[in-house]
Amino acid sequence: MQPNKYEVNYNVRKRSKYKIGDLIKIECDTDNYIGTLMPRYQYTNHDNIIIKLQNGYNVGIPIKSVNNITKMSKQTKSNVVHQTYNAKSTTLPKVLLLSTGGTIASSLDYVTGAVSPTFDGNEIQKLIPEISKFANIDTTGIFLESSENIIPSHWKKIAKKIISYKKSQYVGIIISHGTDTMHYTSAYLSFALSGFPIPIVLVGSQRSLDRPSSDAAINLISAIRFVIGYKSQGVFVVMHEDENDSIAACHIGTRVRKNHSSKRGAFQTVGGKPAFLIHNEDGHITQNTNKVFNQKFYGGKIDLDTRVSLIKYYPGYDSKLLEYIIDHNYRAIILEGTGLGHVGNTLYESIKKAIENDIFVGMTTQCINGIIQMNVYESGRKLTKLGVTPLNMIPETAVVKAMWALGNSNNVLEMKKIMSKNVAFEFK
Repeated sequence: MQPNKYEVNYNVRKRSKYKIGDLIKIECDTDNYIGTLMPRYQYTNHDNIIIKLQNGYNVGIPIKSVNNITKMSKQTKSNVVHQTYNAKSTTLPKVLLLSTGGTIASSLDYVTGAVSPTFDGNEIQKLIPEISKFANIDTTGIFLESSENIIPSHWKKIAKKIISYKKSQYVGIIISHGTDTMHYTSAYLSFALSGFPIPIVLVGSQRSLDRPSSDAAINLISAIRFVIGYKSQGVFVVMHEDENDSIAACHIGTRVRKNHSSKRGAFQTVGGKPAFLIHNEDGHITQNTNKVFNQKFYGGKIDLDTRVSLIKYYPGYDSKLLEYIIDHNYRAIILEGTGLGHVGNTLYESIKKAIENDIFVGMTTQCINGIIQMNVYESGRKLTKLGVTPLNMIPETAVVKAMWALGNSNNVLEMKKIMSKNVAFEFK
């Protein structure tokens, strides 16, 4: 005798008859569903039953519409994907995968609905086994952090780890990283490891690995294809070019920025095209840049000093805030000015005070495209006369470079020389 609708609803609510992970068939008024019973988020509506369909997507079915639930036999080989490694091949190149966390190493927490880092490099390889078709992948973890929690001391850990492989047989090093601050890390590594003999690529994903819509696999495969196919130097970021899965973009590490909070093609090269495009259908690489990465590696300069402040100017900005920075032992200030590189004249005296106190002051622009030209308007000329240094680079890159330059110089004059030199193609 089949249970009535009340009994079905009661059993679903109490979870007394069906267990998480059971393969069940749900019969409703208008349709039937087969899938794996999933846990619900702690804070979501409990009047729905959540199942993972055999195509990988999760659906919520209103309990009031359920007529009957049948527990089915255990999943068979026909409906389970078994993920295994390919055997190591002596003919494939060697690639190192360093894991630091982020969405690419995250899964969904069904208690809270939050996405949290849970996978290390080895587990990423298990979840994306097809990467073994392209290279012999060695994996190691450095730390497991969401990118918003990564701070400059983490950058140094990554750099030290990479330097330890400078004489290895790897053709490239890939770093799995959270997307929110990936461009800060890529900028630091570009300066600290300038001239490193093999390509270094940061890769992430906008959607976690356990989601069917995840972009992690294509991004990682594209990064592997790039380090195999581009046998040179440089630090890069590889992510989707757009919402389509057909092309991944490879950006120079000092010229890239995350310009969208959630879509796949979130990263863009500021002021130009991506340096390379990786075509996923056949793996060929299109080169959009004539920049040559052939600097000599001197062992890395990984020191930095975080006494740097980024000030985004806006109408009405209180000069007292700038005075606070000057009085609290900061050694560099990066101004994110308007237009060609301007701030209001209410800040001139404070800027003059900062420079007189041997604090480096650099000017960037809030404009996404275009360059600093401080000799066009009177405001820019006055700021230049005060000693403000024009910096034709992304504000975030300028902040990272200032930390690195401050950590590798003895005085403000040395720092100014470093900031004015194009070290890793950071200039627009």
